[in-house]
Amino acid sequence: MSENRFVYVTYIRTTPEKLWTALTDPEFNRQFFLCSYQESDWKVGSSWKLVFPDGSTADTGEILEIDPPKRLVIKWRNEWLPEVKEDGYTRCTFTIEPDGELVKLAVIHEADGPHKLIANVSKGWPLVLASLKSLIETGKGFDRPPSKG
Repeated sequence: MSENRFVYVTYIRTTPEKLWTALTDPEFNRQFFLCSYQESDWKVGSSWKLVFPDGSTADTGEILEIDPPKRLVIKWRNEWLPEVKEDGYTRCTFTIEPDGELVKLAVIHEADGPHKLIANVSKGWPLVLASLKSLIETGKGFDRPPSKG
């Protein structure tokens, strides 16, 4: 794994519109994002944050690009681990492409140089995205809350 880039690609039996809703709706987020959820009004330049189940802020940022239901780019910074926060911002890009009865979801989380958050997301994204796929395809995401340390 690179110190500045993490890439994850999965295929989900759904529509681009349903996947987009899952990624951007807080109530849908809570069902797959390990009980956390995202808050934003989903417009370029808008603030964005990921909120832990207890209401504390996990990560913050800004919407850099948005093209529903195809592409979302978030400027992303960790807020709860001081040694990670000091590295500054990363970018997280979601691309959604129809592929027959499936939808290809690619998540690229990257930084301009080595960044501690990339090691963290390389453990977190596979679990979150597997939970998303499970929720959409079976109606149930994973219940496990995230670890804070």
